[in-house]
Amino acid sequence: MSDDGTSLQNRRDVLTYGSALGVAALAGCVGTTDEEGDGNEDSDTYTIGMVDSLTGSLADFGERNQRAVDLALEHVNDVGVKGQDLDITVEDSESEAQPGVSAAQKLVNQNNVPFLIGAVGSGVSMSIYESVIQGTDVVQLSQNSTGLGLTDQPGLLRMSPSGRTQSVALADIISEDGYDEVAVTYINDEFGESLYEAFEEAYDGDVVYESSHDGEGASYTSLVSEMDSSGAEAWLCITYQQEFATMVTNMYENGYEAQLYGADSNRGDTVIENTPEGSMDGMKLVEPAAPQDQDNYQEFATAFEEEYDEAPTAWSAFAYDCVITAALSIQAADEFTGEALGEVVRDVTRPDGEEVFSYEDGHAILDDGGSASDIDYQGVSGPIDFDENGDPRGSLVVMEVQDHDYESIEFRES
Repeated sequence: MSDDGTSLQNRRDVLTYGSALGVAALAGCVGTTDEEGDGNEDSDTYTIGMVDSLTGSLADFGERNQRAVDLALEHVNDVGVKGQDLDITVEDSESEAQPGVSAAQKLVNQNNVPFLIGAVGSGVSMSIYESVIQGTDVVQLSQNSTGLGLTDQPGLLRMSPSGRTQSVALADIISEDGYDEVAVTYINDEFGESLYEAFEEAYDGDVVYESSHDGEGASYTSLVSEMDSSGAEAWLCITYQQEFATMVTNMYENGYEAQLYGADSNRGDTVIENTPEGSMDGMKLVEPAAPQDQDNYQEFATAFEEEYDEAPTAWSAFAYDCVITAALSIQAADEFTGEALGEVVRDVTRPDGEEVFSYEDGHAILDDGGSASDIDYQGVSGPIDFDENGDPRGSLVVMEVQDHDYESIEFRES
Protein backbone atom coordinates (compact mmCIF):
# COMPACT_ATOMS: atom_id res chain seq x y z
CA MET A 1 0.00 0.00 0.00
CA SER A 2 1.29 3.45 -0.89
CA ASP A 3 1.92 6.01 1.85
CA ASP A 4 0.50 9.47 1.30
CA GLY A 5 2.65 12.43 2.35
CA THR A 6 1.10 12.65 5.84
CA SER A 7 1.50 8.99 6.77
CA LEU A 8 5.05 8.91 5.39
CA GLN A 9 6.04 11.91 7.48
CA ASN A 10 4.44 10.33 10.55
CA ARG A 11 6.43 7.18 9.96
CA ARG A 12 9.62 9.22 9.68
CA ASP A 13 8.79 11.15 12.87
CA VAL A 14 8.33 7.86 14.69
CA LEU A 15 11.62 6.61 13.24
CA THR A 16 13.51 9.68 14.48
CA TYR A 17 12.07 9.37 17.98
CA GLY A 18 12.36 5.58 18.07
CA SER A 19 15.97 5.62 16.89
CA ALA A 20 16.94 8.04 19.63
CA LEU A 21 15.25 5.88 22.25
CA GLY A 22 16.86 2.73 20.88
CA VAL A 23 20.34 4.19 20.99
CA ALA A 24 19.86 5.57 24.50
CA ALA A 25 18.45 2.31 25.81
CA LEU A 26 21.30 0.23 24.44
CA ALA A 27 24.09 2.59 25.39
CA GLY A 28 23.02 3.64 28.85
CA CYS A 29 23.52 7.23 29.94
CA VAL A 30 24.81 9.72 27.41
CA GLY A 31 28.54 10.31 27.61
CA THR A 32 30.27 13.64 27.19
CA THR A 33 33.70 14.76 26.20
CA ASP A 34 35.56 17.66 27.73
CA GLU A 35 36.06 20.92 25.87
CA GLU A 36 39.18 19.60 24.18
CA GLY A 37 37.20 16.61 22.92
CA ASP A 38 39.71 14.22 24.47
CA GLY A 39 38.27 12.93 27.69
CA ASN A 40 35.71 10.68 29.28
CA GLU A 41 37.09 11.12 32.77
CA ASP A 42 33.69 12.03 34.26
CA SER A 43 31.59 9.64 32.18
CA ASP A 44 31.08 5.92 31.78
CA THR A 45 30.57 6.17 28.03
CA TYR A 46 32.56 7.02 24.92
CA THR A 47 30.31 9.16 22.73
CA ILE A 48 30.73 9.48 18.98
CA GLY A 49 28.44 11.15 16.43
CA MET A 50 26.42 10.05 13.43
CA VAL A 51 24.69 12.04 10.69
CA ASP A 52 22.05 9.86 9.04
CA SER A 53 19.07 10.23 6.70
CA LEU A 54 16.21 9.90 9.15
CA THR A 55 13.91 11.88 6.85
CA GLY A 56 13.96 12.97 3.21
CA SER A 57 14.51 11.08 -0.04
CA LEU A 58 17.05 8.65 1.48
CA ALA A 59 15.10 7.80 4.63
CA ASP A 60 14.78 4.12 3.63
CA PHE A 61 18.55 3.89 4.03
CA GLY A 62 18.47 5.71 7.35
CA GLU A 63 15.80 3.44 8.81
CA ARG A 64 17.83 0.29 8.18
CA ASN A 65 21.04 2.05 9.21
CA GLN A 66 19.61 2.87 12.63
CA ARG A 67 18.47 -0.70 13.14
CA ALA A 68 21.96 -1.95 12.30
CA VAL A 69 23.50 0.68 14.58
CA ASP A 70 21.34 -0.50 17.47
CA LEU A 71 22.52 -4.08 16.90
CA ALA A 72 26.15 -3.00 16.71
CA LEU A 73 25.86 -1.01 19.94
CA GLU A 74 24.34 -4.01 21.66
CA HIS A 75 27.20 -6.25 20.51
CA VAL A 76 29.85 -3.70 21.49
CA ASN A 77 28.39 -2.90 24.88
CA ASP A 78 28.00 -6.58 25.76
CA VAL A 79 31.82 -6.57 25.77
CA GLY A 80 32.65 -2.95 26.55
CA VAL A 81 35.24 -0.48 25.25
CA LYS A 82 38.10 -0.06 27.70
CA GLY A 83 35.63 -0.98 30.42
CA GLN A 84 33.05 1.57 29.32
CA ASP A 85 30.03 1.74 27.00
CA LEU A 86 29.85 3.21 23.51
CA ASP A 87 27.11 5.73 22.77
CA ILE A 88 26.19 7.40 19.48
CA THR A 89 24.49 10.78 19.21
CA VAL A 90 22.49 10.72 15.98
CA GLU A 91 21.48 13.82 14.03
CA ASP A 92 19.26 13.98 10.93
CA SER A 93 20.66 15.24 7.62
CA GLU A 94 17.15 15.31 6.12
CA SER A 95 18.96 13.72 3.12
CA GLU A 96 20.24 17.16 2.07
CA ALA A 97 23.59 18.94 2.25
CA GLN A 98 22.81 22.03 4.33
CA PRO A 99 20.88 20.25 7.12
CA GLY A 100 23.65 17.63 7.07
CA VAL A 101 26.31 20.29 7.58
CA SER A 102 24.30 21.83 10.42
CA ALA A 103 23.95 18.41 12.04
CA ALA A 104 27.68 17.77 11.76
CA GLN A 105 28.51 21.22 13.14
CA LYS A 106 26.40 20.49 16.21
CA LEU A 107 28.09 17.15 16.78
CA VAL A 108 31.64 18.42 16.25
CA ASN A 109 31.44 21.93 17.71
CA GLN A 110 28.93 21.43 20.53
CA ASN A 111 29.14 17.74 21.37
CA ASN A 112 32.90 17.64 20.66
CA VAL A 113 32.78 14.17 19.11
CA PRO A 114 36.18 13.00 17.81
CA PHE A 115 34.64 10.40 15.47
CA LEU A 116 31.75 11.09 13.09
CA ILE A 117 29.86 8.47 11.08
CA GLY A 118 28.19 10.21 8.14
CA ALA A 119 26.52 10.44 5.79
CA VAL A 120 24.26 8.58 3.33
CA GLY A 121 24.17 10.84 0.26
CA SER A 122 27.56 11.49 -1.33
CA GLY A 123 26.89 15.19 -1.69
CA VAL A 124 25.99 15.38 1.99
CA SER A 125 29.17 13.54 3.02
CA MET A 126 31.32 15.80 0.85
CA SER A 127 29.68 18.95 2.18
CA ILE A 128 30.21 17.81 5.76
CA TYR A 129 33.85 17.05 5.07
CA GLU A 130 34.58 20.32 3.29
CA SER A 131 32.62 22.54 5.69
CA VAL A 132 33.17 20.85 9.05
CA ILE A 133 35.80 18.11 9.11
CA GLN A 134 38.59 19.23 6.78
CA GLY A 135 41.40 20.88 8.73
CA THR A 136 40.40 19.23 12.02
CA ASP A 137 41.49 15.94 13.61
CA VAL A 138 37.94 14.53 13.65
CA VAL A 139 37.62 11.17 11.87
CA GLN A 140 34.78 10.98 9.33
CA LEU A 141 33.57 7.60 8.11
CA SER A 142 30.64 7.58 5.67
CA GLN A 143 28.24 4.68 6.03
CA ASN A 144 26.62 4.67 2.57
CA SER A 145 28.22 7.16 0.14
CA THR A 146 29.35 5.82 -3.24
CA GLY A 147 30.05 9.06 -5.17
CA LEU A 148 33.34 9.05 -7.03
CA GLY A 149 34.42 12.40 -5.62
CA LEU A 150 35.05 10.92 -2.17
CA THR A 151 38.11 9.15 -3.57
CA ASP A 152 39.72 12.56 -4.08
CA GLN A 153 39.44 13.27 -0.33
CA PRO A 154 41.64 10.69 1.41
CA GLY A 155 40.72 12.16 4.79
CA LEU A 156 37.10 11.12 4.21
CA LEU A 157 36.76 7.37 4.77
CA ARG A 158 33.80 5.35 3.57
CA MET A 159 32.53 1.86 4.26
CA SER A 160 30.68 1.35 0.95
CA PRO A 161 32.74 0.99 -2.25
CA SER A 162 33.02 3.68 -4.90
CA GLY A 163 30.17 3.96 -7.35
CA ARG A 164 32.65 3.67 -10.20
CA THR A 165 32.32 -0.09 -9.89
CA GLN A 166 28.54 0.21 -10.34
CA SER A 167 28.92 2.46 -13.39
CA VAL A 168 31.31 0.06 -15.08
CA ALA A 169 29.07 -2.91 -14.27
CA LEU A 170 25.99 -1.13 -15.63
CA ALA A 171 27.85 -0.28 -18.85
CA ASP A 172 28.81 -3.95 -19.23
CA ILE A 173 25.34 -5.27 -18.43
CA ILE A 174 23.55 -2.94 -20.86
CA SER A 175 25.96 -3.97 -23.62
CA GLU A 176 25.65 -7.66 -22.70
CA ASP A 177 21.86 -7.32 -22.92
CA GLY A 178 22.28 -6.21 -26.54
CA TYR A 179 21.61 -2.49 -26.28
CA ASP A 180 23.98 -0.25 -28.23
CA GLU A 181 21.99 2.92 -27.47
CA VAL A 182 20.84 4.24 -24.12
CA ALA A 183 19.00 7.26 -22.73
CA VAL A 184 20.31 8.46 -19.36
CA THR A 185 19.03 10.79 -16.67
CA TYR A 186 20.89 11.49 -13.43
CA ILE A 187 20.22 13.44 -10.25
CA ASN A 188 21.82 16.87 -10.28
CA ASP A 189 24.38 16.37 -7.52
CA GLU A 190 27.86 14.96 -6.99
CA PHE A 191 26.57 11.39 -6.78
CA GLY A 192 24.56 11.49 -9.98
CA GLU A 193 27.08 13.45 -12.01
CA SER A 194 30.06 11.32 -11.04
CA LEU A 195 28.30 8.00 -11.68
CA TYR A 196 27.08 9.22 -15.06
CA GLU A 197 30.53 10.39 -16.11
CA ALA A 198 32.02 7.02 -15.16
CA PHE A 199 29.23 5.20 -17.03
CA GLU A 200 29.71 7.30 -20.17
CA GLU A 201 33.43 6.55 -20.13
CA ALA A 202 32.88 2.81 -19.75
CA TYR A 203 29.93 2.29 -22.11
CA ASP A 204 30.79 0.96 -25.60
CA GLY A 205 27.49 2.07 -27.15
CA ASP A 206 26.02 5.49 -27.79
CA VAL A 207 24.36 7.71 -25.19
CA VAL A 208 21.65 9.17 -27.42
CA TYR A 209 20.06 11.24 -24.65
CA GLU A 210 21.37 12.55 -21.34
CA SER A 211 19.91 15.04 -18.92
CA SER A 212 20.29 15.86 -15.25
CA HIS A 213 17.22 16.42 -13.09
CA ASP A 214 16.55 18.13 -9.78
CA GLY A 215 15.40 16.23 -6.73
CA GLU A 216 11.94 16.03 -5.18
CA GLY A 217 10.09 16.92 -8.37
CA ALA A 218 6.31 16.63 -8.25
CA SER A 219 6.40 15.28 -11.82
CA TYR A 220 9.02 14.18 -14.35
CA THR A 221 6.59 13.83 -17.25
CA SER A 222 8.56 16.14 -19.56
CA LEU A 223 11.79 14.28 -18.80
CA VAL A 224 10.44 10.81 -19.52
CA SER A 225 8.74 12.13 -22.65
CA GLU A 226 12.12 13.35 -23.93
CA MET A 227 13.71 10.00 -23.07
CA ASP A 228 10.98 8.21 -25.01
CA SER A 229 11.46 10.54 -27.98
CA SER A 230 15.16 9.65 -28.12
CA GLY A 231 14.26 6.25 -29.55
CA ALA A 232 16.49 4.40 -27.08
CA GLU A 233 15.02 1.13 -25.86
CA ALA A 234 17.27 1.08 -22.77
CA TRP A 235 16.93 3.78 -20.10
CA LEU A 236 19.40 4.31 -17.27
CA CYS A 237 18.14 6.31 -14.30
CA ILE A 238 20.73 7.36 -11.69
CA THR A 239 18.62 8.97 -9.02
CA TYR A 240 17.05 8.48 -5.61
CA GLN A 241 14.04 6.43 -4.57
CA GLN A 242 11.45 9.18 -4.26
CA GLU A 243 12.40 10.68 -7.62
CA PHE A 244 12.55 7.32 -9.36
CA ALA A 245 9.12 6.28 -8.07
CA THR A 246 7.70 9.46 -9.62
CA MET A 247 9.49 8.80 -12.92
CA VAL A 248 8.21 5.23 -13.13
CA THR A 249 4.66 6.34 -12.41
CA ASN A 250 4.91 9.04 -15.11
CA MET A 251 6.23 6.44 -17.57
CA TYR A 252 3.45 4.00 -16.75
CA GLU A 253 0.70 6.61 -16.99
CA ASN A 254 1.92 7.68 -20.45
CA GLY A 255 2.35 4.15 -21.78
CA TYR A 256 6.12 4.40 -22.27
CA GLU A 257 7.92 1.06 -22.35
CA ALA A 258 11.68 0.72 -21.97
CA GLN A 259 14.19 -1.65 -20.45
CA LEU A 260 15.13 0.10 -17.20
CA TYR A 261 18.49 0.07 -15.45
CA GLY A 262 19.55 1.75 -12.23
CA ALA A 263 22.09 2.22 -9.49
CA ASP A 264 21.87 1.28 -5.82
CA SER A 265 19.97 4.43 -4.88
CA ASN A 266 16.99 3.48 -7.07
CA ARG A 267 16.02 0.47 -4.97
CA GLY A 268 13.88 0.49 -1.86
CA ASP A 269 10.48 0.07 -0.27
CA THR A 270 9.58 3.63 -1.24
CA VAL A 271 9.82 2.67 -4.92
CA ILE A 272 7.85 -0.57 -4.59
CA GLU A 273 5.12 1.03 -2.51
CA ASN A 274 4.69 4.08 -4.74
CA THR A 275 4.72 2.59 -8.25
CA PRO A 276 2.03 0.63 -10.12
CA GLU A 277 2.20 -3.15 -9.96
CA GLY A 278 4.26 -4.50 -12.86
CA SER A 279 5.55 -1.09 -13.94
CA MET A 280 9.21 -2.01 -13.35
CA ASP A 281 9.29 -5.75 -14.07
CA GLY A 282 12.51 -6.70 -15.84
CA MET A 283 14.45 -3.72 -14.53
CA LYS A 284 18.07 -4.42 -13.56
CA LEU A 285 19.98 -2.66 -10.79
CA VAL A 286 23.51 -2.93 -9.47
CA GLU A 287 24.46 -2.35 -5.85
CA PRO A 288 27.19 -3.30 -3.39
CA ALA A 289 26.87 -6.84 -2.09
CA ALA A 290 27.35 -8.31 1.35
CA PRO A 291 29.07 -11.74 1.64
CA GLN A 292 25.96 -13.78 2.35
CA ASP A 293 27.92 -17.04 2.67
CA GLN A 294 30.20 -15.60 5.36
CA ASP A 295 29.43 -16.80 8.91
CA ASN A 296 29.52 -13.39 10.56
CA TYR A 297 27.15 -11.97 7.94
CA GLN A 298 24.73 -14.84 8.51
CA GLU A 299 24.85 -14.22 12.27
CA PHE A 300 24.24 -10.51 11.68
CA ALA A 301 21.37 -11.23 9.27
CA THR A 302 19.76 -13.68 11.69
CA ALA A 303 19.91 -11.18 14.55
CA PHE A 304 18.54 -8.43 12.30
CA GLU A 305 15.65 -10.56 11.07
CA GLU A 306 14.78 -11.77 14.57
CA GLU A 307 14.70 -8.20 15.87
CA TYR A 308 12.99 -6.44 12.95
CA ASP A 309 11.22 -9.19 11.00
CA GLU A 310 12.98 -8.26 7.75
CA ALA A 311 16.26 -9.07 6.07
CA PRO A 312 19.08 -6.50 6.22
CA THR A 313 20.56 -4.94 3.11
CA ALA A 314 24.21 -4.41 2.27
CA TRP A 315 23.70 -0.81 3.44
CA SER A 316 22.67 -2.09 6.86
CA ALA A 317 25.87 -4.12 6.96
CA PHE A 318 27.94 -1.03 6.12
CA ALA A 319 26.35 0.93 8.96
CA TYR A 320 26.97 -1.95 11.38
CA ASP A 321 30.63 -2.11 10.34
CA CYS A 322 31.07 1.63 10.85
CA VAL A 323 30.14 1.22 14.50
CA ILE A 324 32.37 -1.82 15.01
CA THR A 325 35.31 -0.09 13.32
CA ALA A 326 34.83 2.96 15.54
CA ALA A 327 34.69 0.80 18.67
CA LEU A 328 37.83 -1.12 17.73
CA SER A 329 39.59 2.16 16.99
CA ILE A 330 38.70 3.53 20.42
CA GLN A 331 39.91 0.32 22.05
CA ALA A 332 43.19 0.50 20.10
CA ALA A 333 43.90 4.23 20.44
CA ASP A 334 46.06 5.73 23.17
CA GLU A 335 43.41 8.34 23.95
CA PHE A 336 39.93 9.38 22.90
CA THR A 337 40.89 12.15 20.47
CA GLY A 338 40.45 12.56 16.75
CA GLU A 339 44.20 12.55 16.26
CA ALA A 340 44.67 9.28 18.14
CA LEU A 341 41.69 7.61 16.46
CA GLY A 342 42.89 8.73 13.04
CA GLU A 343 46.19 6.97 13.62
CA VAL A 344 44.53 3.57 14.11
CA VAL A 345 41.22 3.56 12.19
CA ARG A 346 42.78 2.22 8.99
CA ASP A 347 45.00 -0.30 10.76
CA VAL A 348 42.20 -2.20 12.52
CA THR A 349 40.85 -3.31 9.12
CA ARG A 350 44.09 -4.02 7.26
CA PRO A 351 45.33 -7.47 6.24
CA ASP A 352 48.59 -7.26 8.20
CA GLY A 353 46.84 -8.38 11.38
CA GLU A 354 45.01 -11.51 12.47
CA GLU A 355 41.61 -11.86 10.84
CA VAL A 356 38.79 -11.29 13.33
CA PHE A 357 35.13 -11.57 12.42
CA SER A 358 33.48 -9.90 15.42
CA TYR A 359 34.02 -7.03 17.80
CA GLU A 360 34.42 -9.51 20.64
CA ASP A 361 37.34 -11.29 18.94
CA GLY A 362 39.07 -8.04 17.99
CA HIS A 363 38.58 -6.62 21.47
CA ALA A 364 40.14 -9.72 23.03
CA ILE A 365 43.40 -9.22 21.11
CA LEU A 366 43.52 -5.50 21.84
CA ASP A 367 42.60 -5.96 25.49
CA ASP A 368 45.44 -8.46 25.82
CA GLY A 369 48.01 -5.86 24.79
CA GLY A 370 47.71 -6.11 21.01
CA SER A 371 47.91 -3.04 18.78
CA ALA A 372 45.69 -1.90 15.92
CA SER A 373 47.99 -3.56 13.39
CA ASP A 374 47.55 -6.90 15.17
CA ILE A 375 43.94 -7.24 14.01
CA ASP A 376 42.23 -7.26 10.62
CA TYR A 377 38.50 -6.80 11.16
CA GLN A 378 36.55 -8.69 8.51
CA GLY A 379 33.25 -6.86 8.42
CA VAL A 380 29.79 -8.32 8.05
CA SER A 381 29.91 -6.37 4.77
CA GLY A 382 33.11 -8.20 3.80
CA PRO A 383 36.82 -7.32 3.93
CA ILE A 384 37.27 -3.56 4.42
CA ASP A 385 40.99 -2.77 3.99
CA PHE A 386 40.77 1.01 3.56
CA ASP A 387 43.22 2.08 0.86
CA GLU A 388 45.23 5.32 0.71
CA ASN A 389 42.13 7.13 -0.60
CA GLY A 390 39.90 5.92 2.23
CA ASP A 391 38.05 3.50 -0.07
CA PRO A 392 37.25 -0.10 0.91
CA ARG A 393 37.15 -3.31 -1.07
CA GLY A 394 33.79 -4.57 -2.28
CA SER A 395 31.70 -6.75 -4.56
CA LEU A 396 28.44 -6.19 -6.42
CA VAL A 397 25.07 -7.87 -6.79
CA VAL A 398 22.83 -7.53 -9.84
CA MET A 399 19.16 -7.27 -8.92
CA GLU A 400 16.15 -7.73 -11.20
CA VAL A 401 12.58 -6.63 -10.57
CA GLN A 402 10.35 -9.70 -10.77
CA ASP A 403 6.65 -9.61 -9.85
CA HIS A 404 7.15 -6.11 -8.44
CA ASP A 405 9.89 -7.18 -6.06
CA TYR A 406 13.69 -7.33 -6.13
CA GLU A 407 15.52 -10.60 -6.75
CA SER A 408 19.29 -11.07 -6.87
CA ILE A 409 20.36 -12.75 -10.11
CA GLU A 410 24.16 -12.42 -10.22
CA PHE A 411 27.22 -11.51 -8.15
CA ARG A 412 30.16 -9.67 -9.65
CA GLU A 413 33.57 -8.83 -8.24
CA SER A 414 34.29 -5.13 -8.21
